[in-house]
Amino acid sequence: MQPSRSLAAALEPVVGQVYFSPECHANYVSLGFADSRGQTNGVALPDGPAYFTSRGSLMGHVPGELVAAAFAVFNPEAVVPSVDFGWSITDARTIVEARDDGAIAQLERILGAEPDGAARAHELLARAAAPLRPEGRPLFAGVLSQPMPSTHLGAAWRLGDMLREFRGDSHTAAWISAGLDATEIGLLSELYWGLPMRSYSRTRAWTDAQFDAAHDRLKSRGLVDDVGFTTAGRTLREDVEVATDRQMDPMVAALGDDLQELVDILLPWGAAIREAKGYPASGPHDLADLAAR
Repeated sequence: MQPSRSLAAALEPVVGQVYFSPECHANYVSLGFADSRGQTNGVALPDGPAYFTSRGSLMGHVPGELVAAAFAVFNPEAVVPSVDFGWSITDARTIVEARDDGAIAQLERILGAEPDGAARAHELLARAAAPLRPEGRPLFAGVLSQPMPSTHLGAAWRLGDMLREFRGDSHTAAWISAGLDATEIGLLSELYWGLPMRSYSRTRAWTDAQFDAAHDRLKSRGLVDDVGFTTAGRTLREDVEVATDRQMDPMVAALGDDLQELVDILLPWGAAIREAKGYPASGPHDLADLAAR
C-alpha cells in the first residue's frame, strides 16, 4: 500500500477514538451538551453539537460557518446551529481541554499509561510532523496551536491528530481542485470504498434533494451512472487520493525507512482500541484501505 495511506490507516483508531470516547462524552455532558446519541455495536456515538464544537475549538472560538468550511463535508445547515449552541454554553479553551482529557483518558484506560512503543511512537510522530506546513490547512494549524501533552502517549495522540488533520485538509484541497463539491465527493467516496451511494454520506446531514442534484451533476460529467462509477469517475477519484498522497511526501521522507516501524507500533494499539469498543470495528478508512489494494 502507498506509505502515507498505510500510516493514516494505522493512526485512525488511535486518533479517531476521540470522537467515540465515553470519557470525552462525559466531559461534554458536564459542560451542558447532550450525552452520546446511542451506540453502534457497543461503540458510543458522539453528540452532534459536542462533536462540531469540540473539534472546531482547535481553531479557537470561531463561527459555525468557519467550522463547516474547515470540516468541508458536512451540511452547514447542521453545523452552524450546532456550533452556535456550543458557544452558548462553553468557550474554546474549556472544551478543547475536555477533549484532550477525554481522549487521553480513554487511551490510558485501554492501553495503559505507557504502552509498548510509546516513547518511540512519540519520537517518530514528532519527526513526521516536523516538516509539515500550515498554509491552507486550518484544522492542522489548529492542532499545531495546542500545547503538547506531557506524557509519551498523550504526545503521540496530539501528533497523530496533527497528521490526521493535515491529511484531511490536504484531501479537501485535492477534491476542491478536481472541481468537486462536498456532496459530490461524498457520493464518489462511497463508491470508492465499495459502498452504495447515499449510505455513509447520509451522516453528513445532506438532504435527498441535495444528493439528487449532486448525482445529476456527476452524471453530466460522465463520472457515474445511475448506481456506480464510470471508468472516468473511478480514475478521477483515485487521482484525488494520489494528489492527497503527494501532499504527504514531506512526512514520508522525514520518516524514511522508519515509517513501517511506526505502523507496527500503532497497529496493536488500534486493534486493542477496537476490541475495547473505543472505535468502530470497521469504518470508512478501512474500506478505503481495501479499495487501495
